Amino acid sequence: MSSKISPRDNPAPHVMIAGAGLGGILLGVLLERIGIPYQIFERSASLRPLGSAMGFGANILPVFDQLGILDDLLKVSYPCHSVDMFDPDLLPLGGFEFDQYKKRTGYDTIMFPRPAVHSLLLSQLPPEKVKLGKRVLSMQQDDDGVKIQCSDGTAYEGDILVGADGAYSAVRQGLYKLVSANGNLPASDREGLSTGHICMVGTTHSLDPEKYPALKDEFSHCKRIIGRPGSKYSWSVVTVPGNKVCWALIAQLDTVEAKSVVLMNSEWGPESNAAMIKDCHDFPSPLGGTMGELIDATPEDMISKVFLEDKLFDTWNFGRTVLIGDGAVNAFQDAVILANCIYEMSSVTHENISAALKDYRSQRYPHAKYEIDKTRVMGKMLYGQTEQFLKDASYRPQCNFLPHMKNRGSVPVLEQKRSEKYNQKQEPEEQQQQQQQQNEQGNDRTTVVV
Repeated sequence: MSSKISPRDNPAPHVMIAGAGLGGILLGVLLERIGIPYQIFERSASLRPLGSAMGFGANILPVFDQLGILDDLLKVSYPCHSVDMFDPDLLPLGGFEFDQYKKRTGYDTIMFPRPAVHSLLLSQLPPEKVKLGKRVLSMQQDDDGVKIQCSDGTAYEGDILVGADGAYSAVRQGLYKLVSANGNLPASDREGLSTGHICMVGTTHSLDPEKYPALKDEFSHCKRIIGRPGSKYSWSVVTVPGNKVCWALIAQLDTVEAKSVVLMNSEWGPESNAAMIKDCHDFPSPLGGTMGELIDATPEDMISKVFLEDKLFDTWNFGRTVLIGDGAVNAFQDAVILANCIYEMSSVTHENISAALKDYRSQRYPHAKYEIDKTRVMGKMLYGQTEQFLKDASYRPQCNFLPHMKNRGSVPVLEQKRSEKYNQKQEPEEQQQQQQQQNEQGNDRTTVVV
């Protein structure tokens, strides 16, 4: 693809988002609120509600509060008071407790099935904003815009391209080719993965609470089993509303296996799962019975596998193209900060777009690095993590184009870069409201005198 991109003259940037995962969908929701034109391109032919348990806390729930959908999220969630760790014989190893979390942050730690939050966010978008069957094969950009080529032969142009389709997507590959051609790709981004994980996940249909008594509780039981020394497997179970259990089987891969999976470009979706299911079928479940019984209680087309890379890339943006996560809390925080930076753009020029994307990276990279470093350490530690979770809750990026939510708890919240544009917009509205209140008060006084 080498055709010239048509010059664009729009008052607001047109944003193309590759990937309808959680990060891409949330970014679409935020752009919808701002009034920024956008289009989401999803490679799957349908949006299937796949995945297992997810957990949110104070570091992202204020955004759902800002959007007015926090209550909807809570309806499909349970509060989680602890994460319990076991060995393969189900002997307790320790865990993390959240008993002070709500008191000090103002929010519960909540657990819910990934499909529920995906459906909730998707309901906030006009259906025509998501184009299905659009696998991005390649991209190009110049001073006039950015262009993508899809597997069905179609091509699309815009002002900004957001890669929200995984670490080894065509957008990332195309971006790295451009950066490499300019001689600016760090050596670390050219290196392969030393390790990685394959994660098989699913959510059961409604189960019998008499067989699984933990389902009777209106809070989430979150339990993880650490495999024996030399075993590549660990596994977990989480109870969620509807008498359902979210489960996960996690296998650590060596370097050769990780590279092989990357070449396959794994994604959320049913695959050849039989070998992994056979390996793990008889593993004990801390809820009772075996993992195989939970797998058997899960619709076959709702079981999926995904490759989880254990690496933080240094290159996030170049020119008009930028990358965000596609799944967990980090992806949501990426989407919030990126939307804030796009909102702040004074005009749609190549220079302004490039500056906005650089600003996004500068705001997010330190926190993303902290999170991945912390995850590696916590993978080796089981105790004393309560204060760590409270520290994490201090970072709560919010949408600068909406009123900020006040701190509900006692844990101080880290300051974030605020919006002068939003403040200037609010001042006339506040003055108008004050004048209206004064007029109403004057009318009230006149009425009393009469």
